[in-house]
Amino acid sequence: MRLSAAEITRLATFKGLSENEFIQQFTRLRHDRQGLALKEQPDGACIFLDGENCAVQPVKPQQCREFPNLWNFPGFEKICHARPREVSAAEYQRRLATTIRDGQ
Repeated sequence: MRLSAAEITRLATFKGLSENEFIQQFTRLRHDRQGLALKEQPDGACIFLDGENCAVQPVKPQQCREFPNLWNFPGFEKICHARPREVSAAEYQRRLATTIRDGQ
């Protein structure tokens, strides 16, 4: 999951860490070298997946909040057991507008 600077700040604060500590412990350079992403667990799961729950739910990154309804990748169903949540057409449009506005 890619991270914006604001998301790093929120996650670090939530975890009680400095931004530098958070970056060192929980992030890696993205494959395209255009920023940071969350590290994965050895099995490829999110580093913040705790059983079936998100350990940073209140501050999880935008990309996580949108998955899989607004963001996903080919074949995600085979490796991710996230369950899409049905939303109304109005809510979908609101989320889409937020995503476009935030440039994510």
